[in-house]
Amino acid sequence: MMRGPLVLLAIVVLVGLQAQAAADVILGSEHILGTAQTYGVLGASTVTNTGTSVINGDLGLYPGTAISGFGGSPLGTVTGATNLANAAAGQAEADALTGYNTLWSLASTANLTGQDLEGMTLLKGVYDFNSSALLSFNTTGILTLDANFDPTAYFVFRMKSTLTTMSDTQVVVINPPSEEWASTFCQKYFLEGSSATLGTGTQFEGTLIAEDSITLNTGADIVRGRALALTGAVTMDTNTITTVPCDTTSTGTGSIPEPGTFALLLTALPMGLAWRRRRRA
Repeated sequence: MMRGPLVLLAIVVLVGLQAQAAADVILGSEHILGTAQTYGVLGASTVTNTGTSVINGDLGLYPGTAISGFGGSPLGTVTGATNLANAAAGQAEADALTGYNTLWSLASTANLTGQDLEGMTLLKGVYDFNSSALLSFNTTGILTLDANFDPTAYFVFRMKSTLTTMSDTQVVVINPPSEEWASTFCQKYFLEGSSATLGTGTQFEGTLIAEDSITLNTGADIVRGRALALTGAVTMDTNTITTVPCDTTSTGTGSIPEPGTFALLLTALPMGLAWRRRRRA
């Protein structure tokens, strides 16, 4: 009799489906980052810049009071609002923390501890590292996020310690369902339990949310993303950061199946497998 193992298998599969459906719903919310969504850079202690950086979005700092290196060429430029130690910046920090905690609550798709991100092509999911993560440059220096033409695609990377990218590395998205979707796709999150450092010339796509600090070395750019530091500093050097509003009309619109649906599937799966065995016989 295989019914017991088959029912167990069905439970495992369906729990996985439910976890993915829950992630679809959470990541489909335009409020995942709340008011922090409009910020290209958000720091807690200080924000410092060297060179002609450009933030295509808002700049904020809370509770610190020192932002330096901005004010237009030859200094850095901010196309959005600058909120320094005010209520708006405080709310953005609170919202970023809420989003950070929500993303940590999602079920994991795979644990990639000890693996270099270089050369990986990953599908929609939540990926964990028990310590630090590295994107090196030995051959290509590229991490590829494959949307697989799925309008509900999302990518969440969670490092319990640091994220480091070497010089001239890239994070790229391929196979979007449409060019319009790709231009507003923001469901790419990289969470660091301590800090994030992007190497010189890194071309990064996604949002960094670090518990401590974020350092962007010379010429490291962020496309369709943000640099959000929850307790520490953001340090910049001739970087371009471009953030876009999240388009949730085509992302994460799934729903979690009702319990009755799971019960029906639990009943149907063993029956379906038994029918298949009879057909083979």
